[in-house]
Amino acid sequence: MYYRGAQAAIVVYDITNTDTFTRAKNWVKELQRQASPNIVIALAGNKADLANKRAVDFQEAQTYADDNSLLFMETSAKTAMNVNEIFMLPKNEPQGAAGTGGRARGGVDLQEAAPQSRSSPCCGGGN
Repeated sequence: MYYRGAQAAIVVYDITNTDTFTRAKNWVKELQRQASPNIVIALAGNKADLANKRAVDFQEAQTYADDNSLLFMETSAKTAMNVNEIFMLPKNEPQGAAGTGGRARGGVDLQEAAPQSRSSPCCGGGN
């Protein structure tokens, strides 16, 4: 129910905790099984600022992401490293999009489904 109709999902794990990486893999599996076949899934290894306490190897996570057609990036919420960048997810195109591997360059418009005008009142009420 959390991801019904979602165009994109970011699954986050803590690079200092292998259990969170295992749980992230379970979420990816769930999304691949239950979500839209065109969903864009990104895997984010958070707490990159704590690289000296790393428990999940960068290359292991990158290989997992590659094997599962996920976007992958390490981030740090503390220092804001790659936080904005992780939200610039490419759109998945219908199967057979020539030369793009199924991914286009444009970003997913997270506002696309519910455009609202600032000049109209919210929820049908007057001012």
